[in-house]
Amino acid sequence: MTLWSAFHQFAIEPFQEFSFMRRALVAAFALALGSAPLGVLLTLRRMSLFGEALSHAVLPGVAVGFIFFGLSLPALSIGGFAAGVLVVAVAGWISRHTEIKEDASMAAIYVVALALGVILISRHGTQLDLLHILFGNVLGVDSEGLLLIAGVASASVLAIAALYRGLLLESFDPGYMSVGRGNGRGGEVYQQAFLMLVVMNLVASFQTLGTLMAVGLMMLPAVSARLWHDTLPAQLCNSVLQAAVAGYAGLLISYYASVPSGPVIIVCAGALYALSLLFAPRGWLPRLLKRPHLRG
Repeated sequence: MTLWSAFHQFAIEPFQEFSFMRRALVAAFALALGSAPLGVLLTLRRMSLFGEALSHAVLPGVAVGFIFFGLSLPALSIGGFAAGVLVVAVAGWISRHTEIKEDASMAAIYVVALALGVILISRHGTQLDLLHILFGNVLGVDSEGLLLIAGVASASVLAIAALYRGLLLESFDPGYMSVGRGNGRGGEVYQQAFLMLVVMNLVASFQTLGTLMAVGLMMLPAVSARLWHDTLPAQLCNSVLQAAVAGYAGLLISYYASVPSGPVIIVCAGALYALSLLFAPRGWLPRLLKRPHLRG
Protein backbone atom coordinates (compact mmCIF):
# COMPACT_ATOMS: atom_id res chain seq x y z
CA MET A 1 0.00 0.00 0.00
CA THR A 2 1.45 3.36 -1.02
CA LEU A 3 1.53 6.38 1.25
CA TRP A 4 -1.14 8.13 -0.80
CA SER A 5 -3.49 5.14 -0.75
CA ALA A 6 -3.07 4.84 3.02
CA PHE A 7 -3.83 8.54 3.44
CA HIS A 8 -6.82 8.27 1.12
CA GLN A 9 -8.21 5.29 3.01
CA PHE A 10 -7.80 7.02 6.37
CA ALA A 11 -8.70 10.64 5.63
CA ILE A 12 -10.96 10.65 2.57
CA GLU A 13 -12.67 7.29 2.22
CA PRO A 14 -15.08 7.73 5.20
CA PHE A 15 -16.55 10.80 3.47
CA GLN A 16 -16.78 9.01 0.12
CA GLU A 17 -18.43 5.95 1.59
CA PHE A 18 -21.05 7.46 3.91
CA SER A 19 -23.47 10.22 2.97
CA PHE A 20 -24.02 11.22 6.61
CA MET A 21 -20.29 11.94 6.91
CA ARG A 22 -20.43 14.15 3.81
CA ARG A 23 -23.40 16.09 5.17
CA ALA A 24 -21.67 16.49 8.52
CA LEU A 25 -18.50 17.77 6.83
CA VAL A 26 -20.41 20.32 4.73
CA ALA A 27 -22.28 21.43 7.85
CA ALA A 28 -19.02 21.85 9.77
CA PHE A 29 -17.47 23.89 6.94
CA ALA A 30 -20.58 26.09 6.68
CA LEU A 31 -20.57 26.70 10.43
CA ALA A 32 -16.88 27.59 10.24
CA LEU A 33 -17.55 30.11 7.49
CA GLY A 34 -20.47 31.76 9.25
CA SER A 35 -19.58 31.56 12.95
CA ALA A 36 -15.82 32.08 13.21
CA PRO A 37 -15.76 35.64 11.76
CA LEU A 38 -18.46 36.65 14.22
CA GLY A 39 -16.28 35.30 17.01
CA VAL A 40 -13.42 37.53 15.85
CA LEU A 41 -15.70 40.56 15.99
CA LEU A 42 -16.94 39.53 19.43
CA THR A 43 -13.38 39.39 20.76
CA LEU A 44 -12.63 42.74 19.11
CA ARG A 45 -15.58 44.24 21.01
CA ARG A 46 -14.52 42.56 24.28
CA MET A 47 -17.83 40.66 24.22
CA SER A 48 -16.46 37.12 24.15
CA LEU A 49 -18.74 35.93 26.95
CA PHE A 50 -21.80 37.30 25.15
CA GLY A 51 -21.62 34.39 22.73
CA GLU A 52 -21.64 31.93 25.62
CA ALA A 53 -24.59 33.71 27.22
CA LEU A 54 -26.60 33.82 23.99
CA SER A 55 -25.96 30.15 23.24
CA HIS A 56 -27.67 29.29 26.53
CA ALA A 57 -30.35 31.96 26.19
CA VAL A 58 -31.89 30.31 23.10
CA LEU A 59 -32.73 27.15 25.06
CA PRO A 60 -36.19 28.22 26.39
CA GLY A 61 -37.33 29.02 22.84
CA VAL A 62 -36.01 25.68 21.63
CA ALA A 63 -37.83 24.00 24.52
CA VAL A 64 -41.15 25.68 23.65
CA GLY A 65 -40.76 24.62 20.02
CA PHE A 66 -39.99 21.07 21.17
CA ILE A 67 -43.04 20.93 23.45
CA PHE A 68 -45.47 21.88 20.70
CA PHE A 69 -43.81 20.39 17.60
CA GLY A 70 -41.29 17.80 18.81
CA LEU A 71 -37.90 17.65 17.09
CA SER A 72 -39.12 19.74 14.15
CA LEU A 73 -36.13 21.76 12.95
CA PRO A 74 -38.12 24.82 11.74
CA ALA A 75 -40.02 25.01 15.05
CA LEU A 76 -36.87 24.61 17.14
CA SER A 77 -35.03 27.20 15.04
CA ILE A 78 -37.81 29.79 15.16
CA GLY A 79 -38.25 29.28 18.89
CA GLY A 80 -34.52 29.56 19.56
CA PHE A 81 -34.16 32.68 17.44
CA ALA A 82 -37.15 34.35 19.12
CA ALA A 83 -35.74 33.56 22.57
CA GLY A 84 -32.31 34.91 21.64
CA VAL A 85 -33.77 38.14 20.25
CA LEU A 86 -35.91 38.55 23.37
CA VAL A 87 -32.94 38.08 25.70
CA VAL A 88 -30.86 40.63 23.74
CA ALA A 89 -33.73 43.13 23.86
CA VAL A 90 -34.35 42.65 27.58
CA ALA A 91 -30.64 42.91 28.44
CA GLY A 92 -30.38 46.12 26.37
CA TRP A 93 -33.48 47.58 28.05
CA ILE A 94 -32.10 46.82 31.53
CA SER A 95 -28.75 48.44 30.73
CA ARG A 96 -30.42 51.58 29.33
CA HIS A 97 -32.86 52.07 32.23
CA THR A 98 -30.79 50.96 35.22
CA GLU A 99 -27.21 51.20 36.44
CA ILE A 100 -26.55 47.55 35.54
CA LYS A 101 -24.22 47.09 32.57
CA GLU A 102 -25.34 45.02 29.59
CA ASP A 103 -22.88 42.20 30.26
CA ALA A 104 -24.11 41.86 33.86
CA SER A 105 -27.77 41.86 32.83
CA MET A 106 -27.02 39.30 30.11
CA ALA A 107 -25.26 37.05 32.65
CA ALA A 108 -28.25 37.22 34.98
CA ILE A 109 -30.79 36.48 32.26
CA TYR A 110 -28.99 33.63 30.52
CA VAL A 111 -28.58 31.58 33.71
CA VAL A 112 -32.31 31.77 34.34
CA ALA A 113 -33.05 31.02 30.67
CA LEU A 114 -30.80 27.96 30.68
CA ALA A 115 -32.41 26.56 33.83
CA LEU A 116 -35.91 27.23 32.50
CA GLY A 117 -35.13 25.52 29.20
CA VAL A 118 -33.74 22.40 30.90
CA ILE A 119 -36.82 22.17 33.14
CA LEU A 120 -39.22 22.48 30.20
CA ILE A 121 -37.44 19.84 28.11
CA SER A 122 -37.07 17.47 31.08
CA ARG A 123 -40.78 17.63 31.88
CA HIS A 124 -41.99 17.12 28.30
CA GLY A 125 -39.30 14.91 26.76
CA THR A 126 -36.92 12.07 27.41
CA GLN A 127 -33.33 12.14 28.61
CA LEU A 128 -32.25 11.46 25.01
CA ASP A 129 -34.16 14.52 23.77
CA LEU A 130 -32.43 16.68 26.38
CA LEU A 131 -28.98 15.36 25.46
CA HIS A 132 -29.70 15.86 21.74
CA ILE A 133 -30.65 19.51 22.24
CA LEU A 134 -27.86 20.29 24.72
CA PHE A 135 -25.04 18.53 22.87
CA GLY A 136 -26.30 18.19 19.28
CA ASN A 137 -25.72 15.42 16.76
CA VAL A 138 -23.62 16.54 13.81
CA LEU A 139 -23.77 13.08 12.21
CA GLY A 140 -27.55 13.29 12.21
CA VAL A 141 -27.78 16.42 10.07
CA ASP A 142 -30.35 15.89 7.34
CA SER A 143 -30.90 17.82 4.11
CA GLU A 144 -33.27 20.25 5.82
CA GLY A 145 -30.75 21.03 8.54
CA LEU A 146 -27.97 21.38 6.01
CA LEU A 147 -29.98 23.93 4.03
CA LEU A 148 -30.61 25.91 7.22
CA ILE A 149 -26.94 25.94 8.17
CA ALA A 150 -25.79 26.84 4.65
CA GLY A 151 -28.42 29.58 4.37
CA VAL A 152 -27.47 31.16 7.69
CA ALA A 153 -23.75 30.97 6.83
CA SER A 154 -24.36 32.62 3.44
CA ALA A 155 -26.50 35.35 4.98
CA SER A 156 -23.85 35.98 7.66
CA VAL A 157 -21.02 36.33 5.14
CA LEU A 158 -23.06 38.72 2.98
CA ALA A 159 -24.16 40.77 5.99
CA ILE A 160 -20.62 41.06 7.37
CA ALA A 161 -19.38 42.17 3.94
CA ALA A 162 -22.17 44.76 3.62
CA LEU A 163 -21.80 46.11 7.19
CA TYR A 164 -18.04 45.66 7.51
CA ARG A 165 -17.04 49.33 7.75
CA GLY A 166 -19.85 50.17 10.14
CA LEU A 167 -19.15 47.17 12.35
CA LEU A 168 -15.47 48.06 12.44
CA LEU A 169 -16.11 51.70 13.38
CA GLU A 170 -18.69 50.74 15.97
CA SER A 171 -16.29 48.21 17.51
CA PHE A 172 -13.47 50.71 17.96
CA ASP A 173 -15.44 53.92 18.59
CA PRO A 174 -19.19 53.57 19.16
CA GLY A 175 -19.35 57.21 20.22
CA TYR A 176 -18.21 58.32 16.77
CA MET A 177 -20.98 56.31 15.13
CA SER A 178 -23.59 57.91 17.38
CA VAL A 179 -22.36 61.43 16.70
CA GLY A 180 -22.11 60.75 12.98
CA ARG A 181 -25.72 59.62 12.81
CA GLY A 182 -26.89 62.68 14.69
CA ASN A 183 -29.59 60.80 16.60
CA GLY A 184 -27.34 58.99 19.06
CA ARG A 185 -28.45 55.57 17.81
CA GLY A 186 -26.06 54.84 14.94
CA GLY A 187 -23.80 52.54 16.92
CA GLU A 188 -26.77 50.84 18.58
CA VAL A 189 -28.25 49.89 15.20
CA TYR A 190 -25.02 48.20 14.13
CA GLN A 191 -24.66 46.44 17.48
CA GLN A 192 -28.20 45.08 17.38
CA ALA A 193 -27.75 43.89 13.79
CA PHE A 194 -24.50 42.20 14.79
CA LEU A 195 -26.08 40.47 17.78
CA MET A 196 -28.90 39.22 15.55
CA LEU A 197 -26.27 37.59 13.33
CA VAL A 198 -24.74 35.94 16.40
CA VAL A 199 -28.14 34.60 17.47
CA MET A 200 -28.82 33.27 13.95
CA ASN A 201 -25.55 31.36 13.85
CA LEU A 202 -25.99 29.93 17.34
CA VAL A 203 -29.47 28.72 16.40
CA ALA A 204 -28.08 27.15 13.21
CA SER A 205 -25.33 25.46 15.24
CA PHE A 206 -27.44 23.90 17.96
CA GLN A 207 -28.57 20.93 15.82
CA THR A 208 -24.97 19.91 15.20
CA LEU A 209 -23.13 21.05 18.33
CA GLY A 210 -25.98 21.59 20.79
CA THR A 211 -26.85 24.73 22.72
CA LEU A 212 -24.03 24.13 25.22
CA MET A 213 -21.22 23.80 22.65
CA ALA A 214 -22.39 25.91 19.72
CA VAL A 215 -20.31 28.83 20.92
CA GLY A 216 -17.12 26.71 20.89
CA LEU A 217 -16.66 26.78 17.12
CA MET A 218 -17.40 30.49 17.17
CA MET A 219 -14.97 31.59 19.87
CA LEU A 220 -12.02 29.17 20.05
CA PRO A 221 -10.74 29.75 16.47
CA ALA A 222 -11.38 33.48 16.87
CA VAL A 223 -9.32 33.78 20.03
CA SER A 224 -6.61 31.61 18.50
CA ALA A 225 -6.47 33.73 15.34
CA ARG A 226 -5.63 36.84 17.35
CA LEU A 227 -2.38 35.18 18.42
CA TRP A 228 -1.27 34.81 14.79
CA HIS A 229 -2.17 38.11 13.11
CA ASP A 230 -2.38 41.83 13.81
CA THR A 231 -4.77 42.75 11.00
CA LEU A 232 -8.48 42.02 11.13
CA PRO A 233 -8.86 40.51 7.61
CA ALA A 234 -6.09 38.01 8.37
CA GLN A 235 -7.74 37.10 11.68
CA LEU A 236 -11.06 36.52 9.93
CA CYS A 237 -9.48 34.18 7.38
CA ASN A 238 -7.39 32.36 9.99
CA SER A 239 -10.40 31.78 12.24
CA VAL A 240 -12.40 30.26 9.38
CA LEU A 241 -9.48 27.99 8.45
CA GLN A 242 -8.96 26.80 12.02
CA ALA A 243 -12.69 26.15 12.50
CA ALA A 244 -12.80 24.14 9.25
CA VAL A 245 -9.73 22.09 10.24
CA ALA A 246 -11.26 21.43 13.67
CA GLY A 247 -14.50 20.27 12.04
CA TYR A 248 -12.71 17.94 9.62
CA ALA A 249 -10.35 16.49 12.24
CA GLY A 250 -13.14 16.12 14.78
CA LEU A 251 -15.32 14.15 12.38
CA LEU A 252 -12.47 11.80 11.49
CA ILE A 253 -11.50 11.19 15.11
CA SER A 254 -15.09 10.60 16.16
CA TYR A 255 -15.57 8.18 13.25
CA TYR A 256 -12.60 5.99 14.18
CA ALA A 257 -12.92 6.34 17.97
CA SER A 258 -16.74 5.94 18.04
CA VAL A 259 -17.22 8.98 20.27
CA PRO A 260 -19.69 11.92 19.93
CA SER A 261 -18.67 14.20 17.09
CA GLY A 262 -19.70 17.58 18.49
CA PRO A 263 -17.52 17.48 21.62
CA VAL A 264 -14.58 16.09 19.61
CA ILE A 265 -14.82 19.00 17.15
CA ILE A 266 -14.66 21.45 20.06
CA VAL A 267 -11.71 19.56 21.59
CA CYS A 268 -9.89 19.78 18.24
CA ALA A 269 -10.53 23.53 18.18
CA GLY A 270 -9.14 23.66 21.71
CA ALA A 271 -6.04 21.73 20.61
CA LEU A 272 -5.43 24.27 17.83
CA TYR A 273 -5.82 27.03 20.41
CA ALA A 274 -3.25 25.32 22.66
CA LEU A 275 -0.80 25.06 19.76
CA SER A 276 -1.36 28.73 19.00
CA LEU A 277 -0.68 29.65 22.62
CA LEU A 278 2.67 27.91 22.31
CA PHE A 279 3.88 28.69 18.79
CA ALA A 280 2.00 31.69 17.38
CA PRO A 281 3.94 34.97 17.01
CA ARG A 282 2.08 36.30 20.07
CA GLY A 283 2.30 32.98 21.88
CA TRP A 284 4.43 31.86 24.79
CA LEU A 285 7.46 30.38 22.99
CA PRO A 286 8.20 33.31 20.61
CA ARG A 287 7.80 35.76 23.50
CA LEU A 288 10.16 33.67 25.60
CA LEU A 289 12.80 33.59 22.85
CA LYS A 290 12.59 37.37 22.45
CA ARG A 291 13.51 38.04 26.07
CA PRO A 292 16.78 40.01 26.34
CA HIS A 293 18.54 37.51 28.61
CA LEU A 294 18.07 34.77 25.98
CA ARG A 295 19.71 36.74 23.18
CA GLY A 296 23.34 36.25 22.27
